[in-house]
Amino acid sequence: MKIKSTFIRHDSDGETMLIPTGNESFSGIVRGNKTMGAIMDLLAEDTTEDDVVAAMMERFEAPEDTIRADVHKVIESLRQVGALDD
Repeated sequence: MKIKSTFIRHDSDGETMLIPTGNESFSGIVRGNKTMGAIMDLLAEDTTEDDVVAAMMERFEAPEDTIRADVHKVIESLRQVGALDD
């Protein structure tokens, strides 16, 4: 899975935003924090949820279950708006 090329990412003042372009059915803005930005960095290339969790564990000191829950929440949010190519 990876973020569709029809979505544009913008980072500003510690906030990450994802904005659809073209003919996407979602017409809003997805907003998140730096953690979401780090997850989206990893989703720029084709990857798996487990690979994202592993990379986040290398980057941040937090329990695996916390990181896994955060990653899952972001991925599901992106799926709901149609931002991921699975």
